[in-house]
Parts: sequence; C-alpha cells; structure tokens
Amino acid sequence: MAMATDAKSPGSPSLSPRRLLSRIGPTGFLAFLLAILIAVPILAVFAQSFTSTGDLWSHMAHTVLPDYIANTLILLGIVGSATLVTGTACAWTVTMHDFRGRTLLQWLLLLPLAMPAYVMAYTYTDFLQFAGPVQSWLRATFGWRRGDYWFPEIRSAWGAGLVLASVLYPYVYVLARAAFLEQSVCVLEAGRTLGCSAFGVFRRVALPLARPALVAGVGYALMETLADFGAVSYFGIDTFTVGIYRTWFAVHSPTMAAQLAAVLLLFVLALVGLERLSRGRMRFHQTTSRYRALPAPRLSRRGTAVAWAVCLTPVFFGFLLPGAVLIRMVLRGETELTLARFTDLVANTVILGASGAALVVGTALLVIHGVRHDRSRLAIGAVRLASLGYATPGTVIAVGILLAVGLLHDWAGWSVGTLLGSTIVGILYGYLIRFFVVAYGPLESGFAKIGPNLEGAARSLGHSPFQVLRRVHLPLLRPSLLSAAMLVFVDICKELPATMILRPFNFDTLAIEAFRMASTERLDDAALPALVIVLVGLAPVIYLSRTIAASRPGHGG
Repeated sequence: MAMATDAKSPGSPSLSPRRLLSRIGPTGFLAFLLAILIAVPILAVFAQSFTSTGDLWSHMAHTVLPDYIANTLILLGIVGSATLVTGTACAWTVTMHDFRGRTLLQWLLLLPLAMPAYVMAYTYTDFLQFAGPVQSWLRATFGWRRGDYWFPEIRSAWGAGLVLASVLYPYVYVLARAAFLEQSVCVLEAGRTLGCSAFGVFRRVALPLARPALVAGVGYALMETLADFGAVSYFGIDTFTVGIYRTWFAVHSPTMAAQLAAVLLLFVLALVGLERLSRGRMRFHQTTSRYRALPAPRLSRRGTAVAWAVCLTPVFFGFLLPGAVLIRMVLRGETELTLARFTDLVANTVILGASGAALVVGTALLVIHGVRHDRSRLAIGAVRLASLGYATPGTVIAVGILLAVGLLHDWAGWSVGTLLGSTIVGILYGYLIRFFVVAYGPLESGFAKIGPNLEGAARSLGHSPFQVLRRVHLPLLRPSLLSAAMLVFVDICKELPATMILRPFNFDTLAIEAFRMASTERLDDAALPALVIVLVGLAPVIYLSRTIAASRPGHGG
C-alpha cells in the first residue's frame, strides 16, 4: 500500500513526461521549447551518426582517423600544460605581490583574448617564414644561405599548440586570479604560522583552494582547442574539425561527417565530465568569512624584474608581437583590398554581430525568466542540454544544422532548407547555439542580484510574469544585458567555421576574408581584416579587467 501510494505521489521523482508537462507553466514551457530548439542540431549529429556508411568508416579508421586522434591529443596536451603553468604563474604574481607596474600588467595579461588563434597563425607564419624578418636577419648577419642552418618549423603540431596556448592562457589566468582574490587572509596566514614558506603556502594552501577554478580554466582552453578550425587548418594539422569540414565538402558524405562530429562531441563530453568529476571528488572551502586586503609583499628591484619577465613574456608573444606584425603588414601598403570591399566586409560583420547579439541575448533572457519563474525540471534539463552548444565546435554546429534540415524533410516532410540552408537565418541560428551560454552567464548573475520581494510585490499588484519582466527586471538588468550583448557581438565577429559553412553565396565577413586571403598566402591582404577583428576584441578585455578587480569579497567598487 505504501509503495503504491509513493509511486503515484505528485512529489515522486519518477514522474512521467506527460506529468512533467502538465506541471509546467507558460513561461517554463517557452523556456523548454527554446532550449530544445537550441539543442536540436547536436541531437541531429548523434542521430545521423548511427546511419551505416558501408566500408567508408572502416577505410577512414585505418587511414586518417588515427592521425585525427593523435594530433588532437597532442594539441590538448600542449595547450593544457602551457595554459595551466602560464595562467597560474601570472595570476599568483600580480595578485600576491606588490611591485611597480602591477596594475598595468593585470589588464595587459588579458590582451591575448582579443587575438583570434587563426590571426596568430598568419602573423607568426609571416614573421618566422624563410622570407620573414627573423630568418632574413639571421642570413644577413651571419652570411647563411638556405640549408646552412636549422630553424624550427612553425607549421607543425607544436607550433599550433603554442599558438593556441598563447591566446588561451587568459582563461586560466582570469579564473585563477579571481580565485586568489577570493581567498581569506586568515587561511594564508595560518599556513605561514605553521612553518610554510611563501612557496609552501602557494603549493599547499592557495593552489588547493583555487583548484576548481584552475580545472575550469584549463577545461575552457581545451574546449576552445577542440573547436579551433582556422589555426590548425592553416598550419595543415589534421584534427577532427578539419576532418569534418573535409569530409562534408570534399568527400560529400554527410553521414561520415556526422560520425566524426559525434566522436568529437564525445571528446567534449569527456572534458566536461572530467571537470565536474574532479570538482565533485575533491572539495576545498574557506573556514572563515573574514576578508581584508591580501598581504602583498613589496618586491625588490630584482624581484620586480622577475615579475615583469614572468608576466610580460606571454603578453609579448600573445599580443604585442603579433599586433606589431599586423600593423607592419598593413603599413607596407601592398594589399589589394579596395575600400568598397572593406566597407562591405565591415557592414556584413556588424549586421551579423548586432543581429546575433540581439537574438542570443533575447533568447537567453526568456529562458532564464522561464526557468526562474516556473522551476520546471524539464526546462532546467533542456537548458543544461542547450548549454553544450558553447563547448561544441562551430564546424559541428554547422553540420548539425544542415543535418537537422535533411532529417526534418525526411521524417516530417518539412522543407526548411530554404530558411536555414545558406541563409542569414541559418547563420543566426548557429550563433544562437554556439553563444547561448555566453549570454546566459551574465544574465543569470544579473537575475541573482534581484531580490524575490520585488517580483512578489509586482505580482501582488496584478502584473503577469511578462509584465514583471518588462517593468521590473529589464530596467535592473540593463548592465547585464549590455555586457552580455557586448561579449556575444565580439565572439560573433571572431567566429569562423560556422559562418563560413552556413553563409549565403558571396556573403563574406572580416573573419572569412582574413582566412581566405591567408589560405592563398596573401598575408598582406589578410592583415587589415585581422587587425580590425583584434581591435573589436579589446572591448571585452577592458570589461573583464574591471570586473575581476572588483571581484574580491568586501571590495567597495
């Protein structure tokens, strides 16, 4: 009797989908539908991957698939280790030490975030190639000729790994510095009173407390490595993203492309799972809520020089040097890019960026509002599934959209190819999937700062949920909306593979033009579009720097 009663209890966790749908409100149901719409292409990739390809998969498994796996693992190893060491060392240096120029370095270390990896690939190729300034100077200085000396080849796996690490270490730096800023002085001082040296406190106290942040930062860097297409394609490194693009457009096998995309998604899911598992198995927390200014010992002149060397090295190789190379290439004036062509590229990029930002931020706002209002299990689960879009490479998203168009036509007879295939709508849909989480995060933080009493008071006055959203939430969320729109706009301006696959014919952006020119070795023509992309990317760098500086508990800013 008791068991039967519990099984039918409304609060039972084993509710059927029909019961769950009956318990969801209008706002929650809207959030559920939007989240499922975002997740459809990802589900389409897995659905198509179960289709048989005959002997093609076996042939690929014995030829190129081992190279895809090996190159991907090599890149993950290089990027993971380099970003962890660089980001942690720089974050600890500028957070826990006082020296001249520390404030300047704190935001300089974020500058590589504005430099897309594929732009780095072009600039370093121009800088280090045989006809570039470095090797030309070596030959002129020592009288060498071709074959008289050895020089490392930048177009290699290690070159791609170091290029990616030089622009991705800020992911670790940002989260590590925020974690160090949040640590209590009492905990750090307790380590010193127990006999630990400064390095001992860092290794045995500060690092364990910051471990979840470090794991998350490295995880973000590795996901971006998996998603990269421009840099590895330009360097000729066969990874999954390159293989997916080649299989779809050269081999003309959508099913084979879907199977490669499914394998890549398994890599992504493994990274997400390992990150969450590591946080779940080992937890560190503060035992006090007392916070005051962190003890930052004043460094001597020698210590200041070491701190500058540690922090300025990644900035130099990740932003200053490639930025100088871009400016040099633009000033050479050898580009064939006309003013009319450049204006069209800027207009297309701005149109996509503004439209995509409005769509993504608006969708994220409705989803958060629906989840916050109804607290539906279905909506929350759908949002978690949709959140995988940010960890999904743009190539996979584009393939998933095209597959979803074909599956809908085959299963339901819905012809949506004219709407989503090679159209602006299709590109915006891809942006919605890729950057949904980018907008969701700032807006969720903004909603968390709004007390429930305000919403309760508005509802008691007879306002509907959407009226509460319009008249109460939107005015209070203005800073969060602006920051989310800015982040999404900049990400769209830098996005390459999804735009290149889903764009209409003869519709180019700055990113596509830079990639196309560089792929044909017309680096001077690629310099100006690449430089504009870098300049646009500086906006979120300034925003992040100010946000991190105010993140310590008790900060009055």
